[in-house]
Amino acid sequence: MNTEETTLTMENENEISEHKEMRIKHLQDLKEKGINPYGSRFAYTHTIGEVIEKYKNLAESEEGEEVLVAGRLMALREHGKASFGNIEDSTGNIQVYFKSNQVGDENYKNLKLVDIGDFIGVKGKVFRTRKGELTIFLDSYTFLSKALLPPPEKFHGLKDVEARYRQRYVDLLSNPDVRSTFITRSKIVSAIRTLLDKKGFIEVETPSMNMIAGGANARPFITHHNALDMDLFFRIATELHLKRLIVGGLDRVYEIGRIFRNEGIDTRHNPEFTTMELYWAYADYTDMMQITEDIFSEICENVIGKTEVEFEGVTYNLKPPFRRLTMEDAFREYAGIEMKKLRDLDYAREMAQKYKLDLSRKEDVAYIMDKVFGAAVEPHLVQPTFIIDYPIELSPLAKKKEDDPTMTYRFELFMANMEMANAFSELNDPEDQRERFTSQMKKKELFNDDEAHPLDEDFITALEYGMPPTGGIGIGIDRLIMLVTGSPSIRDVILFPLMKPRD
Repeated sequence: MNTEETTLTMENENEISEHKEMRIKHLQDLKEKGINPYGSRFAYTHTIGEVIEKYKNLAESEEGEEVLVAGRLMALREHGKASFGNIEDSTGNIQVYFKSNQVGDENYKNLKLVDIGDFIGVKGKVFRTRKGELTIFLDSYTFLSKALLPPPEKFHGLKDVEARYRQRYVDLLSNPDVRSTFITRSKIVSAIRTLLDKKGFIEVETPSMNMIAGGANARPFITHHNALDMDLFFRIATELHLKRLIVGGLDRVYEIGRIFRNEGIDTRHNPEFTTMELYWAYADYTDMMQITEDIFSEICENVIGKTEVEFEGVTYNLKPPFRRLTMEDAFREYAGIEMKKLRDLDYAREMAQKYKLDLSRKEDVAYIMDKVFGAAVEPHLVQPTFIIDYPIELSPLAKKKEDDPTMTYRFELFMANMEMANAFSELNDPEDQRERFTSQMKKKELFNDDEAHPLDEDFITALEYGMPPTGGIGIGIDRLIMLVTGSPSIRDVILFPLMKPRD
């Protein structure tokens, strides 16, 4: 009998190598016996979760029906002519009972070739042991797949952070909380789709590769198309294509998709991430605030059953309404800074020096204003807060305020000191848009700013055909998942985050 328990660690390479050799020997022995160690289709009648739910009230004196289930063997304990094990699938874990005279002597002897981590299919009746544990009394079992490497240690799981991110398949195998996080992620994305579909939005898909990287101020990734012999950019936003659809008569559109930005990596940034962007004809940024509150509060109610979430030791209340604060008032309240003074380069430099900001890249007023806000104000934005009415310098795609053309109808949603959403009353004046793009191109030349927004002639042409007043918003899905699941790093909510190669 193979008495290997799930008490192995992934740290001792010699130990792993020894276990792998043993498992390869078991593999060869199975083949010599005419048993396929990598079986074919198994027609299970129930998932393990369904068995647990169906027989949760089964009494010790009762017997359930015959079931066929499949899963990964997570434990195996020998007791002479009888053995207990546990198998697990994505829905749960259940005990199984092997008895020599029930499964047959030869099949029982072949258990010595079963290793922890192997996949098996089992057939038997459900009963409850005297200790009260729901169990399947096996008539037979089937080899489905041999595991040549042992799973991580049973009680502590895979703890090495680097290994967890690099080998997510092992992380998911060994850490139930990680599986739960990604199941929650899927439910949240599904809940967003359901909510928007009910509100009359249609989901669309836009290109991931473009001739112009537009829709945001960010550094793009560049690739090359051989057949056309031209460079293309991976998208840094979906905005400009979605607004083209508004021009084309699709009045309510959204897209949930991957965005690529050639920027740094930290606990809140990954070069490849997911956003949800929506655009709503005849709406404005006040409508975007309303729908943002709906999205954050309703998905929490629907997915986790409450509007309060715990993140890094703080409780966040996502029940509307969220606080609204102008950027000007935020600067004044949290930093004692007059925002309009930041338009003076000397004063902006002085504030940058006060907050020890690195201006080696560029000394553009808009850049400094944004960085000062990040250092002086964002650390105070804990509970959900809409920062509204941004300077035009920071908002090349937002509509000017009617009462102050130096400002725009724009907001960002902050909570847990993170930007969670960005929204505008969209600029739909083609002449104004051209002027904004031209100003951005001057910044690119003057400051060698590779994040400045490029001139997109086709988008201006689209606006010349006429775009109705429109509200638009982008929400960072990964950060939303972080908040709801209490995950401290964005890598905890992205299945396969980008990692630097090992030395």
